[in-house]
Amino acid sequence: MAKVLIENLYKIYPAEKGRPEKIAVDNANFEIQDREFMVLVGPSGCGKTTTLRMVAGLEEITRGSIYLDGKKINEVPPKDRDIAMVFQNYALYPHMSVYRNMAFGLELRGVPKDEIRRRVDSAAKILGLLEPDNLLERKPKALSGGQRQRVALGRAIVRKPKAFLFDEPLSNLDAKMRVETRTEISKLHRQLDSTMIYVTHDQTEAMTMADRIVVMRYGKIQQIAAPLELYHRPANLFVAGFIGSPPMNLLQGTLGAAPNGTLEFVEKVTSPHLPFRGVLSTDTSRKLSSRQGKEVILGFRPEQLHPNATSSNPTLQGILEVVEPMGAETYLYLKTGAHSCICRTTETDLGLKEGSKINLGVDLSRAAFFDPKTEETIPT
Repeated sequence: MAKVLIENLYKIYPAEKGRPEKIAVDNANFEIQDREFMVLVGPSGCGKTTTLRMVAGLEEITRGSIYLDGKKINEVPPKDRDIAMVFQNYALYPHMSVYRNMAFGLELRGVPKDEIRRRVDSAAKILGLLEPDNLLERKPKALSGGQRQRVALGRAIVRKPKAFLFDEPLSNLDAKMRVETRTEISKLHRQLDSTMIYVTHDQTEAMTMADRIVVMRYGKIQQIAAPLELYHRPANLFVAGFIGSPPMNLLQGTLGAAPNGTLEFVEKVTSPHLPFRGVLSTDTSRKLSSRQGKEVILGFRPEQLHPNATSSNPTLQGILEVVEPMGAETYLYLKTGAHSCICRTTETDLGLKEGSKINLGVDLSRAAFFDPKTEETIPT
């Protein structure tokens, strides 16, 4: 397999028709280890697909370098990079059978027929294209969306590339099929023990599939970390709001002195609303002591809100706007004095009515704090 190294990578589209130049990828630096599953995630236009296309050789590099197993591949044609790419739209030949779609690339490379048959049968078995029905002789039009995507995966597998590149391969599938195919790709990674780079705008896909995640925004890398590291210790406000479903709750406020000698977070609200007040632990107060009297943004996850408030936790008061029963858990959307918050609870029979007042306990033991000017996380 392969290690991929990206150094000081830029993609800049020149100015035209009076418009300024567009920096699609802005000084990207990261390394994908051999056999690692790396996911590039971010909103539309953040530069993730452009980065992937530069790795594949389908997009010209403005500045910077890309290395594959220590070899610089900036000027290497796509066909010679030993990289297989799976596209969003499958890109299957409609007039060819599934077998020919998977075998065609090998035929062009002059691979012997017996070897082609062995590779196609092996890939088809891994992807479930032989049982319960043998799909190898069908045409793409006779397949479901999920089956077509598996054929596209099979076409990449038979090449035995050094690395696999996936460009939002699940976007055209329905919700149930996305979950099933997502699981298949994760199993495929373990079976092939291969290097995979996967692009998606869906943070749920990123969280469930990746060994590590690259979060991008406006062409810049915001944070690179393992999924749970991103979830529990986001580097800035953007990562905090983008990673996690539902997203992190964010309250603007000030750190003041509490009666017990520690610090207290006081929500910023307008009269006549009462602010949320939360006393911080001694350790957290010590680490944030330089911020006393200054504005901060408090962040806590939806599962850190609890419908049954106890005296050990500060209480957040608000108006319940929406109740979403999800089966095994319930989402509660409430409006506080100046902010909106979401509570995720495993209690499914709360007997709460929309429009009623509600008190929720807040667990601040894992809370995050952000600088409102720089939007960076304040270490605690």
